[in-house]
Amino acid sequence: MFFPIAKLFWLVAEPFNFLLILGLTGAILSFTRRAARFGRGLAAFAILLLGIAGLSPLGALLLQPLENRFPLPPPDMPAPTGIIVLGGAIDPEVTLARGVPTLLPSGARVLAGAALAERYPNARLVFTGGASDLVGKSLAEAPMAKQLWLSLGIKADRMSFEDESRNTWENAVFTKALLKPKPGETWLLVTSAWHMPRSVGIFRRVDFKVTPYPVDYRTLPDSHNLILPRHAPQELTMLADAIHEWVGLVAYHLVGKTDTWFPGPENGPAPDSSAMR
Repeated sequence: MFFPIAKLFWLVAEPFNFLLILGLTGAILSFTRRAARFGRGLAAFAILLLGIAGLSPLGALLLQPLENRFPLPPPDMPAPTGIIVLGGAIDPEVTLARGVPTLLPSGARVLAGAALAERYPNARLVFTGGASDLVGKSLAEAPMAKQLWLSLGIKADRMSFEDESRNTWENAVFTKALLKPKPGETWLLVTSAWHMPRSVGIFRRVDFKVTPYPVDYRTLPDSHNLILPRHAPQELTMLADAIHEWVGLVAYHLVGKTDTWFPGPENGPAPDSSAMR
């Protein structure tokens, strides 16, 4: 039940959807006799919240702690056993309709996986991501990732794919079953930096030790996020991603899918990211 409840909740809780519902409800009530004043106030409140969400650095400020949580591994790290790339990078419907791999805003995940495969030619390259529709079953991302990686010159015999998972918990469970990791092996986990704390927490919960390799950064590592100009749609997208992850961290911990509220590096809190610039 966790998957459908989460999907339905996010349909309403996604910031733009929520504010749109709030504003429309207020507009409808403003035409009634008994609730016209309340409706006008509700619509005005929705517009005010939309302005704050789209014109302030709120999204960046909420996203930044997530992105700063895990640093990149050092460039001279030993070659890993394999590279695990989480789904959420490719638009399956558009890819199939157009005949070419079409990346979503998180497309850096799949491109970083290809770059790491080039850097570590003996490492296994793994993609985990199936269909995540609530009703019916759409196309899985995995075949599209294979098409893209083949076009970039990566050999098919280096690749492995898990195409049944619908969320990050299933990414971890199904990928562990596929790979059967052994003690002493090193597996890089590639996903968006803002998604890394929850992802690492889940992989730890299923007893699959991974080395975080965050990509797809949206924010600066310091206070310059307060003055960096952005367009309102960009801020709304960042706010949506941030709220989704913070709510996800709480929900996954409450249902026992992570061991801590805010997973971080095993050796203590994340270092000051401003020192890594």
